[in-house]
Amino acid sequence: MPIKKLLIANRGEIAVRIARACAEADIQSVAVYAEEDRFALHVKKANEAYSLGPAARKGYLNIHRLITIALASGCDALHPGYGFLSENPALPRLCKTAGIRFVGPSAEVIERMGDKIAARAAMRAAGVPVIPGSEGSLESLDQALRVADDIGYPVMLKATNGGGGRGIRRCESPRQLRRQYPRVISEAEKAFGSGEVFIEKCIDNPRHIEVQVLADHHGAAVHLFERDCSIQRRHQKLVEIAPSPQLDDRQRQRLGELALRAVRAVGYTNAGTVEFLMDERDDFYFMEMNTRLQVEHPVTEMVTGIDIVQTQLQITNDQPLPFRQEDIGVSGYAIEFRINAEDPKNDFLPSFGKITRYYAAGGPGVRTDGAIYTGYVIPPYFDSMCAKLIVWARDWPGAIARGRRALKDIGLFGVKTTLPYHLAILETDDFRAGRFDTGFVEAHPELTDYAPERHNAHIAAAVAAAYAVARGL
Repeated sequence: MPIKKLLIANRGEIAVRIARACAEADIQSVAVYAEEDRFALHVKKANEAYSLGPAARKGYLNIHRLITIALASGCDALHPGYGFLSENPALPRLCKTAGIRFVGPSAEVIERMGDKIAARAAMRAAGVPVIPGSEGSLESLDQALRVADDIGYPVMLKATNGGGGRGIRRCESPRQLRRQYPRVISEAEKAFGSGEVFIEKCIDNPRHIEVQVLADHHGAAVHLFERDCSIQRRHQKLVEIAPSPQLDDRQRQRLGELALRAVRAVGYTNAGTVEFLMDERDDFYFMEMNTRLQVEHPVTEMVTGIDIVQTQLQITNDQPLPFRQEDIGVSGYAIEFRINAEDPKNDFLPSFGKITRYYAAGGPGVRTDGAIYTGYVIPPYFDSMCAKLIVWARDWPGAIARGRRALKDIGLFGVKTTLPYHLAILETDDFRAGRFDTGFVEAHPELTDYAPERHNAHIAAAVAAAYAVARGL
């Protein structure tokens, strides 16, 4: 029986995105909100909305409250979005017990792929290359030192159940490994509830390439080609691109085959992402699998024409995939800019507060996924990303030109954002040539040299002129 009513267990732009997909599919949407989000856009966009209480009292992490609201409001499905509980196997398990369909893979697959050690073992068994490292979680510092000595420094010390760039430390020497080992364990315990860590060889300045996959409950699986997520800051993605301007057709085909091998090896269903690192010799290594919708899914939608959220809902309805691999192609290039309420000039310090004026970008090939509006107060309790700007063009130079124009189109006042930083990225020779890796930000410290008043200066002048005319000045 098709989904009739769906609870969106998330907030911000992704909750708005899911509500829009529900509206197009004739599905009633139910929003939830922490009290600090009472006036958030996702609350306004859904058909119904219910409070989760203060953020300090679990908020969006309150599994039992979410299920209670879903049952009380008559929901027959739940979409976790990304972040929060999206990769917590307890949520789909409780949904199953309550008779609510979970828009995502099974709890067993989430659990298996969320454990980095189990995921690496599954990929090795399937013939997918993995980065050299420990076979399992480390039992002691002495074992970590032995493994590091065997594979060679530098090494990466990682939380086994980690994600989102947390619980990761690079170690250049035994001395650094001794110092970082207890720190990573402590961070992992606080962030993920488990102090288990493992170690792997550090690939210097790799390219971070990921593949979007979709799989139904009837044995069909496809990939939607790749995204290049190499431009990062502290393991957090800033800009994503589809397809990667750094791959040729042979590499693209190889990567897609590896991703589908990973999907079939674990019996994956619904939407997911297989992430790889590509070294200087152009060899690919499995890094992890994200068992959920990704922040950067819009760039894949722009180049393939496939609505990933709608397809998620169809798969949850037990429908077969409406396309085969040979039906899927890529047209042009798409770039996504994560617009964060941060001050790049001040080490990206969060800049929460009231948005005094906001104008979204528009025009051909431009999409804005956001959760902000004039007068909205960005709360300090959640992630700093407030919108995503996505642009598409027929070729790479066109995508860069459209990105520059669209970034300048946006008017966002009241808080500092990463908008001028993104403009600076587009002006670098390396980016324009399609040459970048995970060391791009560190290699370009000049990106924060922009003038504070440079971005939106033309918009500010226009607003001031309009105000003067309205006042008869």
